[in-house]
Amino acid sequence: MSATLAAISIYPVKSCAGVALHSAVVETRGLAGDRRYMLVDETGRFQTGRQLPALVRVQAHIDGPGRLRLAAPGVANLDVAVSFDAARVQANVWGSAVSALDAGDAASQWFSDYLGRQVRLVYADPLMQRPVEPDYAQPGDEVGFADGYPVLLLSRAACEALAIRARRDLGWRRFRPNLLIDGVTAHAEDLWRQIRIGPVLFDVVKPCVRCIFTTIDPDSGGAEIDGEPLRTLKSYRRGAKGITFGQNLIARSTGVLRVGDALEVLQIAE
Repeated sequence: MSATLAAISIYPVKSCAGVALHSAVVETRGLAGDRRYMLVDETGRFQTGRQLPALVRVQAHIDGPGRLRLAAPGVANLDVAVSFDAARVQANVWGSAVSALDAGDAASQWFSDYLGRQVRLVYADPLMQRPVEPDYAQPGDEVGFADGYPVLLLSRAACEALAIRARRDLGWRRFRPNLLIDGVTAHAEDLWRQIRIGPVLFDVVKPCVRCIFTTIDPDSGGAEIDGEPLRTLKSYRRGAKGITFGQNLIARSTGVLRVGDALEVLQIAE
């Protein structure tokens, strides 16, 4: 069985629900529309599903540059249109200080009402600059509001192997990959160093370290009372830098990915 791209997902607002796509444009910051918005508190510190698990129930759909449609249980839908003349917000995401564009008072109030605490929505417009950690990148590599790298890949087989060990199916959506791969063995991605998917070349730069956010059910927003999947993952996926599951990628070309594209492994670990 050949390796293929089984699913494509973007997450327009960091920590909110994923959007399944049949195709996606690969840009320098990752997939177009992925994690281009983020919530911050009154100090500018980023807010995620780690602190606010109700975010996973927010549906966010991109309607164009700076345009977003929001929906969530118990609140009216909201259309957001960011003004490119809006004030800039000094935000901090995982130690990176960035100058992002404020998405406006209406969006801020909508999220604040839904979450029960004051937050603001910010936008990673083209003027925002956030370089990738230089130990794993080349000069000029950049990322939006993803945790650290532009694209996240996971094999379905890794999730199936986890399900066997955990004795229940935990699915793959809680791991929030951009690219889900079929036709490979569990954790085959750990050995890849460079791959091509369809027309796009990627460097496989670093395993993804997992946190408590994976214990949040992506549909209900509730925490798993048994601590899964971390409880099981720590028994066989814990290393010196933490529990890893999936791989971070940096695109070395641009192009359009489509579900069903073939994956070719060009370089593996020595």
